[in-house]
Amino acid sequence: MPERRLQGRVALVTGASRGLGASIAMALAREGAHVIATARTEGGLTELDDAIKSAGGSATLVPVDIRDFDALDRLGAAVFERWKKLDILIGNAGVLGKLTPVAHAEPKMWDEVMAVNVTANYRLIRSLDVLLRQSDSGRAVFVTSGLARRCWAYWGPYSVSKAALEAMVKTYAAEIATTPLRVNCFSPGATRTRMRATAMPGEDPLSLPHPDKVAAQILPMCLSDFNDNGGVWKYDPAGLFKQA
Repeated sequence: MPERRLQGRVALVTGASRGLGASIAMALAREGAHVIATARTEGGLTELDDAIKSAGGSATLVPVDIRDFDALDRLGAAVFERWKKLDILIGNAGVLGKLTPVAHAEPKMWDEVMAVNVTANYRLIRSLDVLLRQSDSGRAVFVTSGLARRCWAYWGPYSVSKAALEAMVKTYAAEIATTPLRVNCFSPGATRTRMRATAMPGEDPLSLPHPDKVAAQILPMCLSDFNDNGGVWKYDPAGLFKQA
């Protein structure tokens, strides 16, 4: 049996009940990490747990709305109580919002996109930073989008949220640069997920890479020998590359 590169590591994945999040959680578990899987959908988490167990891995399921910021504080306390550290954080949970002109964006929708895509990740950093620093080689990866830089018409809330996420992650990376912790962003590009299908209803999903293929390129960013910090890394069929 090949060596499992994350044996003994503890990883937390948000938005883990389906799509890219579920694929990331599976990839980490197959490499030996104990996965703390969070999502709103309990059914999806249960299916993930079954799949992880079938692959010989282990998981802890945490049904939670990522917008429940007090719950994220409690999550940090629970992780400390059980493991005293966190080795890997994957900030994957995200929402698209409604495609609409900026001038027509409803405040409630705007606030939800910012809460999930930006503020929740800030609250995760606030709650889990001390635990990531307790790891001998903590790794945090936040899922961004090319639309943080390519600002398409009607995608305003989503683009703004991902640009803000990147700025926050780069700032955090600068602040922890002298520690063993490494923090980066990952841009998956067009992936065969429900969010993509909602945004592009006429697109053939089979023309897009499966989330498992994309997750395979996030995995190296979670290893102890991945030492880049503050970068935006992008999925490519030919292999992971750093965005200039």
